Amino acid sequence: MAAQEWKIDNAHSDIHFMVHHLVVTRVRGRFMRWDGQLWIDEQDLPKSRVEVSIDAASISTNDEKRDAHLRSADFLDVERFPKLTFKSTSLEQGAGGTLRLIGDLTIRDRTRSVTAEVEKLGTAKDPWGNQKIAFSGKLSINREDFGASWNQALEAGGLLVGKQVAIDIDLQASPATAK
Repeated sequence: MAAQEWKIDNAHSDIHFMVHHLVVTRVRGRFMRWDGQLWIDEQDLPKSRVEVSIDAASISTNDEKRDAHLRSADFLDVERFPKLTFKSTSLEQGAGGTLRLIGDLTIRDRTRSVTAEVEKLGTAKDPWGNQKIAFSGKLSINREDFGASWNQALEAGGLLVGKQVAIDIDLQASPATAK
């Protein structure tokens, strides 16, 4: 049996991130516009794959001044690099029923291999009889690996913006052939 294609349902899916600020606090945000597909082979799971494209300008931390700075050349440089992309390269069974999704993440035209710990949350039919599948995933990246190295030293020590970015993904998808 070939892999089944699923279209990510953006109305029921999110990509959130968190980064340390001033060493002691956290700033959270999300991307508002993105899309993607899954190809799931239930019989041969390692043949499954994922592709996601994110509109970099859609970054939102609920603070327009900060969001404008994140869109600038100091961070995402959305004028030159309007998309962030992820394409899986392999899927492995992880510990405790989780999955390890390995793939190429491209930000600012720099591609790095990343690994997400993914949990399949299950499948269900909505009230209209449409099949759904849901996953939750987590990964962490060093933003400097992607050329987003702007920072400012703090008088008391440390840096204004943390280097590590924690990313949480919750997604629901429907078969690509669904109406």
